[in-house]
Amino acid sequence: MECRQWGAHLPHVAGIPGQADYGAQSVALSGGYEDDEDHSEWFPYTGSPLSATRSHILLLQNLSLSLSLSTTRMASTATGPTPTTTLPENHPIGHPLFTRIRLATKSDIPHIHKLIHNLAAFERLGHHYSATESSPSSTLFPNNPNPSPPFHSFTVFLLELSPTSTPFLSPHPTSSLFPPISKSFNFDLPISDPESHLFKSSETDSIVAGFVLFFPNYSIFLAKPGFYIEDLFVRECYKSKGFGKMLVAAVAAQAAKMGYGRVEWVVLDWNVKAIKFYEEMGAQIMKDWKICRLCGHALQAYYANAA
Repeated sequence: MECRQWGAHLPHVAGIPGQADYGAQSVALSGGYEDDEDHSEWFPYTGSPLSATRSHILLLQNLSLSLSLSTTRMASTATGPTPTTTLPENHPIGHPLFTRIRLATKSDIPHIHKLIHNLAAFERLGHHYSATESSPSSTLFPNNPNPSPPFHSFTVFLLELSPTSTPFLSPHPTSSLFPPISKSFNFDLPISDPESHLFKSSETDSIVAGFVLFFPNYSIFLAKPGFYIEDLFVRECYKSKGFGKMLVAAVAAQAAKMGYGRVEWVVLDWNVKAIKFYEEMGAQIMKDWKICRLCGHALQAYYANAA
C-alpha cells in the first residue's frame, strides 16, 4: 500500500469520527478495498467494502497538506496500540443547535419589526414597506383589557436558536397558552450569524431566527375555519436548514388540533425554490386563482363615497 493524501475533518467521514475541538486525521490508502480507485491526484475512499453504500465517499483532492509515508514507517506505526474511536462525552461531534418555537409577546416587537423589514427586502418589496415599530405593537398586541386568546386573532410564532439548551430549560410565560415546540439539530459546520447581536432575545440568551404570522379565516365550502399565513420568514443565514418547515408545520399542526379545515398562504411566482419547498410539504399551488386587493386611495374612496 501507499499513502496518497491525508487531511483533518470534524464530522464523521466514512465512519471515521472527528471532534469539534481538534478534529481527526484520516489517511487514504490505495488498495484499501476492491472498489477504491487510485487516480494519483485524487482518491475516492469508500471506507467500506463493495456491499456497503458509496454515499460516504471522501474525495481527498487539492488538500493543502500532503504526506508520503514509506512502507517502513507504516509498518512501525502499525505495531503501536490500536487507536480508539470512543469520544469523550464532553466533546460532541459536529455543532449542535437547539431550537424553540413559541408564542410571541409584545416584548418581541423590536425583533418582529426587523424581521418584517428583512422580509420586505428579500421579496423586493421594500418600497411598499411603511410600518414603524409602533405599528405592529398596537395592532398585533393592542392594549385591550380582554385580548383575544391565541389563534382566534393575529398570532405570531417566533423561532429562537441557541448552541446550548440552557435558554430553553425554563418555561416561557406563554407556555400555558401554547407549549413551545423544541427540536435539536447537529450541523457539520457552525452557522455564521453576522447579525446575532441585533436579534438577541431580551428574555433568554438565544437568537431570534424567524417568525410566522397567521390568523383565522373561513371556508364556506368546507364549512370550517382555517388559518391564513400572512408572512413566513427565516433569516438568510438560517435558510435551507429545516427551520422554515418547522414554522409551517407548527401552524398546520395547530390547525389540525383545533379541527380546522385548511391552511393557506401565497408565494411569489418568481420564488421557484419556495414553490418547490411548499409542494414537497404537500401544499397545492392554486394556479387558477388570482389575488385581488383593495388598499390605499382605492380603499379610502369607498369610505369617502359612503359618508
